[in-house]
Amino acid sequence: MRLHLKRRLTVAALLCFALLGAAPQSVLASDDAAWKTLAQGGIVLFRHANAPGGGDPAGMRIGECATQRNLDERGRAQARRIGEAFRSRGVAAGRVLSSQWCRTRDTAELAFPGQQRDAPAFNSFFDDHAKGPAQTAAARRLLADWRGPGALVVVTHQVNITALTGIVPASGEGVVIRLVGTDVQVIGTISP
Repeated sequence: MRLHLKRRLTVAALLCFALLGAAPQSVLASDDAAWKTLAQGGIVLFRHANAPGGGDPAGMRIGECATQRNLDERGRAQARRIGEAFRSRGVAAGRVLSSQWCRTRDTAELAFPGQQRDAPAFNSFFDDHAKGPAQTAAARRLLADWRGPGALVVVTHQVNITALTGIVPASGEGVVIRLVGTDVQVIGTISP
């Protein structure tokens, strides 16, 4: 079952790349290179921290956390470790964006208290893949506009990160990127 889901997600990501006419470039450097990129005003796309289950329950409504899949205790600790990792390395978060889902907002707020801002371009399209290409293009434009200072931190969903980078991140994992024009170049990944 898990392999089948992963294949579906990979196929969806490849379709998004085909529709957008571009695939991400991958460099995958060391953790040190990823952190150095962030210290220089880079961009990191975090998958929200651990929230048991997959997808969202039927009847999920944005803004109503009780209708959504939420962080568990492990996820809350994971989110706090993300912020601690930035602080211990002296990496400033210049801006912190998240989707409007409670688990992404909570991850961002626990990691970077008081900095979280909603960015609908990073909302999940897991339940409606037809929205993927347009939403990914909007996210790509938003990322391309980043000029700092500090790192741009985005907390979003696996499907969004995969569409942008081709990588299927674990819960709480960050994919460090840079944009060359509007082409996404993957530098590396970081874990809390």
